[in-house]
Amino acid sequence: MTTPETAAGAGGLPGLRVLVPRGGPWGADVADRLRRLGAEPVVAPLLAFAPPEDAAPLDAAIADLRVGRFDWLVVTSATTVDALVGRGAVVPPVTRVAAVGAATRAACQRAGLAVDLVPGSDHSALGLADELPADAGRVLLPQSDLADPELARVLAGKGAAVRAVVAYRTVTVVADESVRADVAAGAIGAILVTSGSVARQVAAQLAPLPPATLVACLGPRTAAEATAAGLPVSLVAPDRTIPSLLAALAAHVVAAR
Repeated sequence: MTTPETAAGAGGLPGLRVLVPRGGPWGADVADRLRRLGAEPVVAPLLAFAPPEDAAPLDAAIADLRVGRFDWLVVTSATTVDALVGRGAVVPPVTRVAAVGAATRAACQRAGLAVDLVPGSDHSALGLADELPADAGRVLLPQSDLADPELARVLAGKGAAVRAVVAYRTVTVVADESVRADVAAGAIGAILVTSGSVARQVAAQLAPLPPATLVACLGPRTAAEATAAGLPVSLVAPDRTIPSLLAALAAHVVAAR
């Protein structure tokens, strides 16, 4: 598999200041990867995650999950895994687990959840829906409060009995004034855009961006949402994984030298 190191050589981003738009363990991991490439990460969360305002539907679904009332658990983000684990979710052997991509599968595995299905190529929610069996039966779909309802519609259209519940809320974090000033001054060389929600926050809080600032998007769908938000997309990772995103960024920087 292509890695940032093989794409651009070790230290392929020397001195590049890169804005990492999420904090916590995720942000720390991405920052560490960037340092190994010689970059200077600037961890500046633009989003945070909070429990649902009304957790009763989620708790009821988790209780039904525990006793085997679902054939499939469909997980579309690592944050969803964290939300489920935080509320004591248990996946019984009769329930199969589908994860949207490698990062979500890794989060499931860290939580002790065996993953039965990951899309072969299209690591998106709709790619996952395409590969879920037509006879999926009863499906639990925990999501963000901002999730596109299209996935639930597609699964229902394939005959699944879908129970979609809010697992967490996505809330805005106002960027520090020093970060906004650095972006405006061109002191941030690249911004990692990892979701449509992040793209909208970058546009709302940091735009207009200096022409030289690279906007690096995690996959084609995120790139489309970034464009819709008015951001100038500089490069797109072919796969929805952080190694793929950093490989694309490193290759772009090396090619521009």
